[in-house]
Amino acid sequence: MTLPVFLVEALPSGEEFVLDGPEGRHAATVKRLRAGEELVLSDGSGAQVRCSVVAVEKDALALRVVERWVEPEPAPRVVLAQALVKGDRGELAVELATEAGVDGVVPWRAARCVAKWEDGPRGAKALGRWRSTVREAAKQARRARVPFVDEPVSTNQLSHRVSSSALTLVLHESATERLADVELPESGDVLLVVGPEGGITPEELDALRSSGARIVRLGPTVLRASTAAAVALGAIGVRTTRW
Repeated sequence: MTLPVFLVEALPSGEEFVLDGPEGRHAATVKRLRAGEELVLSDGSGAQVRCSVVAVEKDALALRVVERWVEPEPAPRVVLAQALVKGDRGELAVELATEAGVDGVVPWRAARCVAKWEDGPRGAKALGRWRSTVREAAKQARRARVPFVDEPVSTNQLSHRVSSSALTLVLHESATERLADVELPESGDVLLVVGPEGGITPEELDALRSSGARIVRLGPTVLRASTAAAVALGAIGVRTTRW
């Protein structure tokens, strides 16, 4: 059984550490860790420290460092361009993608998105929910690296990202090429594009294809925007050595 992971701003530099604040409270009162048990501290960027619990306070744990290591950078890195999805289905999409192994998320303001995420407090709040969801999902999955969540992009901005990626795969039901038949690069970014519930427009498909994207399908069925990425990531993951 793997050890529970707790995210901290800075890893301990010495041999002793006190885990307090929200993470310490969660460890002591929710996880109910006790003296002699172990946990992992992570900075969310690959560095991790295994610690033994020395003592338990009301909202904190006194820890002793046992081991340190750094998880290598993923290769290739898989980045999800997820079209905005209304309500909690957007959070479900990035939660499942994080658990499935995605390395980063780019919110996409596709033409047929019901959710708009306009600039301002409401858009910032929605972006904050995605980032919080990804962080918690990474902890739940006990990942060494928390995926980044970028600012939302337009189709034009996404096309520029396509040009700089090693490979871009756009999931679409009209495609004749299967995802399973695509050869993956050994390094760089694999950009996976998932459209909104209303579908990707022909103009968007043309723009992405012109920038170098390949239009692919997962199978004979059409998946929801909130689950398509996780299924595709599973298909990609079993064909690489990084999962």
